[in-house]
Amino acid sequence: MNTPPVKSGPRYNEFIQSEKVRVIDEEGENLGVMYTREAIAQAAEVGLDLVEVSPNADPPVCKFLDVGKYKYEAQKKANLARKSQKTQEIKEIKMRPNIDDHDYMTKMKKIVEFIGEGDKVKVTLRFRGRELSHQQLGMALLQRVAEDMTETAKVEAYPRMEGRQMLMVLAPK
Repeated sequence: MNTPPVKSGPRYNEFIQSEKVRVIDEEGENLGVMYTREAIAQAAEVGLDLVEVSPNADPPVCKFLDVGKYKYEAQKKANLARKSQKTQEIKEIKMRPNIDDHDYMTKMKKIVEFIGEGDKVKVTLRFRGRELSHQQLGMALLQRVAEDMTETAKVEAYPRMEGRQMLMVLAPK
């Protein structure tokens, strides 16, 4: 048994499986419900194809269109949508518990920049040696970061320990 090749895009002309369809002509006028064969013949008279634009309707809605042009426009629209969508990345900022004020301000400028671009920021605080026994200093530092960012970002993951690191995730509001 030979099956036809699977094709993408809307069904048109003889590929429309429904017996009756609701037809819209090239000017957008509703011609009403008619037999598919009749509609294909009318579309051929004006030099266009009968294209199924809403296959899930009852009966399916078909339009008089040029199939090639319709597929091209749909492809262009999909490419534009793909180009304009922004993927959200997770940027990481690393700090130490005994960070100096100027260094802290530099890191905060970067956090503000990343949040402004719409990315999430993972603030990592690394403890080394005896610093591990003073986790309250790290917690205070991360609380300070969260307070400084209250207007532009919200805390998505509150500070938690993972081995020798304390992590916190900020996301744009």
